[in-house]
Amino acid sequence: MGTFMKNADFDGMTTDDLWALLLAITKSLSEKIIAEKNLVERRLSALKPAARSGPRARERRAYPPVLPKFFNPEDPSQTWAGRGKQPRWLMEKLRSGRHVDDFRVHQAAQ
Repeated sequence: MGTFMKNADFDGMTTDDLWALLLAITKSLSEKIIAEKNLVERRLSALKPAARSGPRARERRAYPPVLPKFFNPEDPSQTWAGRGKQPRWLMEKLRSGRHVDDFRVHQAAQ
């Protein structure tokens, strides 16, 4: 490969000859790049057998329904199970000085 470059006389070649050489080199490089890419992909798929089957949707675990633990006394349809971010109505009540236990569902039933 190195001897070709040393022996080539590019100055003595015509523009058409240089263009044909460029096209031949481009074609050869493209074929080699594609072949190497395929080889790398085969090696990668051998390392990761799950990747061959494509993306799988993870099944979520079935969680039991969560009953509400807190409610808004002004609008009993607004409830909160105590998970995640506190609802706005509860944050407003807490800012006004009330305690979270004031809104428990079991206290409303008493």
